[in-house]
Amino acid sequence: MGCAPTRRGKSPLKVMQLFERESSTYTYLVASNGECILIDPVDVTYERDLKIIEQCGYKLKYCINTHVHADHITGSGLIKQKLPEVKSVISKNSLAKADKMVDNGDVIQVGKEILQVRATPGHTNGCISLVLNPSDPHCVFTGDALLIGGCGRTDFQQGDPAVLYESVKTQILSLPSETLIYPGHDYQGRTCSTVEEENKYNPRLTLPKKGFVEFMNKRFDGSNYPGRIDEALPANMACGFPENVEEAVEKKETAEEVRDEW
Repeated sequence: MGCAPTRRGKSPLKVMQLFERESSTYTYLVASNGECILIDPVDVTYERDLKIIEQCGYKLKYCINTHVHADHITGSGLIKQKLPEVKSVISKNSLAKADKMVDNGDVIQVGKEILQVRATPGHTNGCISLVLNPSDPHCVFTGDALLIGGCGRTDFQQGDPAVLYESVKTQILSLPSETLIYPGHDYQGRTCSTVEEENKYNPRLTLPKKGFVEFMNKRFDGSNYPGRIDEALPANMACGFPENVEEAVEKKETAEEVRDEW
């Protein structure tokens, strides 16, 4: 668990990085002025997250999913069962269920801080990144669009390497060089990077666009799907609500149809 406190005036800002081992997923708790949000909560660790929030005395306002995940089930539904007042958030381009649908340029308030939504499709059509304090960026939560030294795969869920390249270059790597990058996953124990580091050292994103597209098409060829994709995709389209998973699966009938459309 990582924690990066800062202060702006009398309002403390806290960013807490939490880890889920099975899928190597990072969940982020962002807190300000007694309120907090969770970014990409996971079903198997939602109780841990709620315990931390309770211990810190925060009021949870939103559970935000950066996209429809294929490797784990979101904890949003389980959290809402415990705390019905909490609102789930996802991009409207994901076509998934949530209480609040967001689009490029929207802002999400937490305490005295704001998160700006930036559409970063390419891994999926509905991927978003979240810039904390966009007028003077502190950090950006990139989901699976940009990872440390890598990026999300582009061979299913409407993936498109050319679109991903433009998204990352224009919406993330154009931020000030010192902006912290908090990814959705890491498989080597790394926790964060910066815009400057990724612009200089990311072996995929330092390629020209044509080279990036060729690399991604060769590296990700539609095989070796995530282990939990059959249950994760329909569940996450239903915001992780256990009672809605069967309904989502029935509508698509098979996980293969889910993969093809989403």
